[in-house]
Amino acid sequence: MKLTTASAFSSSPDSRACRRLFVVLTFLLLSPLLLPAQTDLSGFWLLRVPTGDGNYREIFLDLKQAGETVTGKVLQGFRDLPISEGTFKGGKLHLVVTFRSQSQEQRRVTYDGTVEGDKISMTVLYPGRDTLTGTAERSKPEAALPPPGLPLPELRDVPGNGLARTPPMGWNSWNKFAGKVDDATVRGVANAMVSSGMKDAGYIYLNIDDTWQGARDAQGNITPNRKFPDMKALPDYVHSKGLKIGIYSSPGPKTCADYEGSYGHEEQDAKTYAAWGMDYLKYDWCGAARIYKDEEMQAVYQKMGEALLKTGRPIVYSLCQYGRDEVWKWGPKVGGNLWRSTADIRDSWESMSNIGFRQFALAPFARPGHWNDPDMLEIGNGGMTNDEYRTHMSLWVLLAAPLLAGNDLRTMSKETKSILLNREVIAVNQDPLGVQGVRVWQQEPYEVWMKPLADGGRAVGLFNRGEDTHRISASFRDLGISTGSVSVRNLWQGTSSRLDNATQFSADVPSHGVVLVIIH
Repeated sequence: MKLTTASAFSSSPDSRACRRLFVVLTFLLLSPLLLPAQTDLSGFWLLRVPTGDGNYREIFLDLKQAGETVTGKVLQGFRDLPISEGTFKGGKLHLVVTFRSQSQEQRRVTYDGTVEGDKISMTVLYPGRDTLTGTAERSKPEAALPPPGLPLPELRDVPGNGLARTPPMGWNSWNKFAGKVDDATVRGVANAMVSSGMKDAGYIYLNIDDTWQGARDAQGNITPNRKFPDMKALPDYVHSKGLKIGIYSSPGPKTCADYEGSYGHEEQDAKTYAAWGMDYLKYDWCGAARIYKDEEMQAVYQKMGEALLKTGRPIVYSLCQYGRDEVWKWGPKVGGNLWRSTADIRDSWESMSNIGFRQFALAPFARPGHWNDPDMLEIGNGGMTNDEYRTHMSLWVLLAAPLLAGNDLRTMSKETKSILLNREVIAVNQDPLGVQGVRVWQQEPYEVWMKPLADGGRAVGLFNRGEDTHRISASFRDLGISTGSVSVRNLWQGTSSRLDNATQFSADVPSHGVVLVIIH
């Protein structure tokens, strides 16, 4: 029998091997065409992240995809951040944004997601915080646009409220608890403020910072979220302890932590705070930054200042906008009792010292009822040594700064109590003359600061910002003290001495430490 060429080709062993190779290569070449194409992520996405208290944090992703590379930006609250790294491979999305916080700390946030049709299941990792999860869905670009600025009042002076004749003292929740503050924590801290002796030492205000807010009701009234089940009963409890209580909001639609702000509800919110029994309002710029310009800031803060005054309730008004637009020049005009003069503080020597030692130029703007605010105290949070915490306290005291503790008062160490509860140190801060201290001498890294007191004495701080113990001298001429006999009271050691026919006071100061004295 005669075989055809084809049958011969298909029958030989070598031919069969070639055929199998041909089939495999054909499959490999055609298989990508048989699989569904990878989703193109280009466009706007809305990521909603539950915060665990009934709220959602909204994050907009403006993505541009080219192959496996993803670029674009992330819009969250008042931040509009470019994507520094972005890939999409095998249905997995990975994004990175980097930015500097208001304290100028470099931060890196990662977004990892799995694409499932028109949804992306995402995990967001913030540095030093809990990991958050949520779902992103396609959205329209218009949804990310800020609302228009509201009509602002003509500039006029808001009458003073007569409060904060000395720098406010108390506690604020943010430094230690941030978004984890709740009703039970505030009640526990109120109890500790009394039992620890802080109340008797002058710490009166117990301030709830961001993340207490829930949704607005049908009438537009702000309600607390489920972490705070009864925002009238809580102030009542705090007041029963002989303390006062404060609350937090923003002139923008959203706060720094992306909770409900007071935009368009200023008078309504002020009335609500007064009805609850609030005694203090911290009003944080954050969410307003995408709506208003800095030159409109004064009118924006005036709007809430007037609203608070209309309530008839004495409410301390704290302006928190990080020293922008020279707030110390107009803060009193909008009814402000204190105004932030710096970016956010962190619990580190670098942050605290960089903030505190730069405040000397603002001394002319501080006076009873109106204070420069270099942010809250970090004493007891663990990021600095006890010498550094004594420097922190001494510097804030000389600056006539508000003394708002930011630690967990329920678990204070003996050393932390000794710093926060030193009555003689506190008395310098609360001196009725109300003058902010100034730097009178500097020779890097050593400084001498002086605060005049109502009784004619001088509170003097010898600061060593260097790395070794150093002897520092304060000239009486620099302090405005006549040469002769003086009494010296060391406030941290609790000792007194007398100098006869002296022209200066000298002391050995430890690294990053302070010697704080009163000279008469």
